[in-house]
Amino acid sequence: MAAIRSICVYCGSSPGRSEIYVAAARQLAAALVERNVRLVYGGAGIVVMGAVADRVLELGGQVVGVIPQALATKEVAHPGLTELHVTASMHERKMRMTELADGFIALPGGIGTLEELFEIWTWAQLGFHAKPCGVLNIAGYYDALIRFLDHVAAEQFVKPQTRALLMVDTDPAALLERYAGYRAPAVAHWLDRSQT
Repeated sequence: MAAIRSICVYCGSSPGRSEIYVAAARQLAAALVERNVRLVYGGAGIVVMGAVADRVLELGGQVVGVIPQALATKEVAHPGLTELHVTASMHERKMRMTELADGFIALPGGIGTLEELFEIWTWAQLGFHAKPCGVLNIAGYYDALIRFLDHVAAEQFVKPQTRALLMVDTDPAALLERYAGYRAPAVAHWLDRSQT
């Protein structure tokens, strides 16, 4: 079990329809700083992405942004981060964020957030990393997705151990507490060598 020194946060570059999403981002930021955990995120200075970074910085924490050159203008790269890494591609961006983080949390977001979440969870399933993955289910945002994932497991397309790799909580502090004691479980693959 490695210490949690940095958390990669996936979140939207749009505000969503409710102010509660930005408020939740700021709440997560405060929980990170309280535990002396560095924020790793997509590097933008706008909306939810900007809110979580701004709040960490306001509270004296460290923020590392990772943004591809092609989005540095479109997403407006944050000018005041502790570190800003500019990458050549989205693939390089995601790999760098993975390397820099000891765990991963998805706030409410769009297809980019979902894509990042599913990729990092898949990597955990495959044993490419042993870091905790989870979602902050703010105002029931992920309720339908959670029900669907439970359905996928019930239909035996995902093993229960794999489903359990993705933690869900409504409270940032509670989720971070679960991360602090995290040990990656052994996850058996669907096929062993004798079946291939």
